[in-house]
Amino acid sequence: MGKSRRKHSREFKLEAVKQAVEHGRTVSEVADSLGINRNMLARWKREFETDGTLAFPGNGRLTEVEEENRRLRKELAVARQERDIPRKGRGLLRERKELRFQFIRDHREIFE
Repeated sequence: MGKSRRKHSREFKLEAVKQAVEHGRTVSEVADSLGINRNMLARWKREFETDGTLAFPGNGRLTEVEEENRRLRKELAVARQERDIPRKGRGLLRERKELRFQFIRDHREIFE
């Protein structure tokens, strides 16, 4: 079996990056002293340099940009559905009731 995956808290990551940045130690030195992989610490350092205080939001929590991106994708999906429903229905609304409701039943899973 492989190794189990360790999870590190936000505070641990910030402290590790702080040691590498503020105390003038190399990433290798800090990683070896903490018992973590050098590549992992280098990735944490890059993420901290990119996102600053917003780095390492935690499990399931998104950064502001990712949250806005998710929200906009949902809005776009709704807009596309609203646009596509009349296209697929075409002249169906002028048909008999049975045909209109059959169309709704046939396409229910698409537009839920």
